[in-house]
Amino acid sequence: MKLIFKLAWRNVWRNKRRSMLTLAAICFATFASIAMRGMQHGTYAINIKYAVQLFSGYLQIQKKGYHNNPSLNKAFGNVKEIEKKLSTLRFVKGYAPRIYADGLISFKDNSFGAAVFGINPKVEKNVITLMNRLKDGRFFNSDTSNNIVIGYKLLENLKANIGDEVVILSQGADGSLGNLKFKIVGTLKTGSQEFDAMGVFMGIKKADELLAMYGRVHAIAIALYNLEDLEHAKEQIKQSLAGTGLTVLTWDELMPDFKQSIEFDNVSGILYLAILVIIVAFGILNTVLMSVTERFKEFGITLAIGMPQIKLVHLVLIETFFITIIGLLFGNIIGYGINSYFIHHPIEFGGDIAMIYQEYGFLPRIESSLLPSMFFNTTLTILAASLISCVYPLYKVFKLEPLKGIRYT
Repeated sequence: MKLIFKLAWRNVWRNKRRSMLTLAAICFATFASIAMRGMQHGTYAINIKYAVQLFSGYLQIQKKGYHNNPSLNKAFGNVKEIEKKLSTLRFVKGYAPRIYADGLISFKDNSFGAAVFGINPKVEKNVITLMNRLKDGRFFNSDTSNNIVIGYKLLENLKANIGDEVVILSQGADGSLGNLKFKIVGTLKTGSQEFDAMGVFMGIKKADELLAMYGRVHAIAIALYNLEDLEHAKEQIKQSLAGTGLTVLTWDELMPDFKQSIEFDNVSGILYLAILVIIVAFGILNTVLMSVTERFKEFGITLAIGMPQIKLVHLVLIETFFITIIGLLFGNIIGYGINSYFIHHPIEFGGDIAMIYQEYGFLPRIESSLLPSMFFNTTLTILAASLISCVYPLYKVFKLEPLKGIRYT
């Protein structure tokens, strides 16, 4: 077997130009696939992190059925008891109770529909980054104050200014019609059209008073230390909430449209990778077939002096394996270098492209990733394609008769 390996290695370099071209094709396919998939995975990761940290949180505790059919009355109490349980879980970084409602915001003769969010800014700082998206003014510090922050587009629609007083009208959980006067102290620009055109953020205790919630909330948003701990954290929280009638939703369940956008883009990346691998496979098939065909006479003589046919098949297979492994090795090294570069030097978009990205809820930025599974999957895929592509040349060698090989011209 040692002799077969030695012969195979020498045969690889008999026609250096052809071998180098095949190596270059495999190397290109490998690093192009790794670079492309790295940019996809890296960009997905930062966008998921950006989206969950903006407002939704990695997880949310809600009453069963609230997410699919939100209602003011699908609220829950015992918030302190749940928070006590969450504080003991090692994956949990922070948590914040919230009240969600619809309402009407009015300034002078202008009235618009509003999405009301009752939050406690002191605990939300450990969960979300919404407070960093201030466009003008400031955020309220207390959950009992009459100060609110609204989306900048809503402020424009109301034709109001920071410092003006508005009235918010909403139906309470007990059926009463509540209204309170608030002072606008700041505006947000989140990049989400819904938030910017309808969002009204007020202290959770003021929202409780406006909506007659009596201490109940609609959700507890949860932040984790690492996105990779999502499923473990969900399972732990579910166990701690057993028998309460509450459920735990992950970010992809809370934002299904966002998840579908990522999945759609991921499928396009996989299709591109498949096309690249097929092209390389045909290139390897061509190289191996040419190499085999031009050596038919040599193979015929070898068979005539008694070499087993299967040994020739092994020889050609090992030659293909050598070329593929060298190409994969260089492709992985170059791919690692490219991905490392774009991790430290991400591509930032500006102008109209940035606006398009933000309109669809994505960061105008491309980063990369060094996920081990990406290198492993790419290497296995190209190696498998290379081995499959040499099946036909191997079949031709296996069926070669000594006399036909010697007479082949």
